[in-house]
Amino acid sequence: MTDASTQPDTPEQGPDFDTMTRDIADVPAVEVITTVAVHLMSSAAVNLGLAEGGEQHKDLDEARKLITALAGLVTASATEVGSYHAAPLRDGLKSLQLAFREASSVPDEPGQGPGEKYTGPVLG
Repeated sequence: MTDASTQPDTPEQGPDFDTMTRDIADVPAVEVITTVAVHLMSSAAVNLGLAEGGEQHKDLDEARKLITALAGLVTASATEVGSYHAAPLRDGLKSLQLAFREASSVPDEPGQGPGEKYTGPVLG
């Protein structure tokens, strides 16, 4: 019978995540917002087939959801993060909206594309 108080050899402890990461309270809101926006942009681009080997990852339904979420975030946070941060986010959003329109076999009507309820119609 084994004694419950004795434990088998344990592997070395992993990295100390407390010292490797910043406390979330120390991260400025603008950094959190822009980081989330960049992740949404990257994921949308992959789902639009814009990444290397893109056709195998192309999923316009997923891209639509991501672009709409990005549009909501960018629109809602623009006044909070200031034009210095908001302008590149808007540019990236518009590029993704136009790429979506080009990737669609049946393009949405102007104003009906992903995120356009927040940004207004996006035309090339």
